[in-house]
Amino acid sequence: MNTDPLSTIFAALADPTRRAIIDQLTHGEKTAGELAKPFSMSAPAISRHLKVLENANLIDRTVDAQWRRCSLNPKGLEEVSNWVSHYQKFWADRFAALDDYLEDLKSQGDKTDERDDKGRK
Repeated sequence: MNTDPLSTIFAALADPTRRAIIDQLTHGEKTAGELAKPFSMSAPAISRHLKVLENANLIDRTVDAQWRRCSLNPKGLEEVSNWVSHYQKFWADRFAALDDYLEDLKSQGDKTDERDDKGRK
């Protein structure tokens, strides 16, 4: 099954363990063993998570003697960022329109209050 890269990335990020691994890698390159320490799971299970992240182009894995080192691949995260930024503008525009609407309501309410105050005096 061949899916688009963005779907692969979001599927990889859907798992909390993989998101935690990404978070660990924001602090720099780590070995698979270092990445596994916070989790109570087997080495093969961590390896499967790393493979999913690698297939999604979110991490790079290199072999250094007997160590497998992992690091973030900014290209995968950039693809997510580009997709989200498109919708960020959409929501910013929507919130601006909501602000304008609420200001109009407030302004209309202030005018009604002024008329009520004049009628009571």
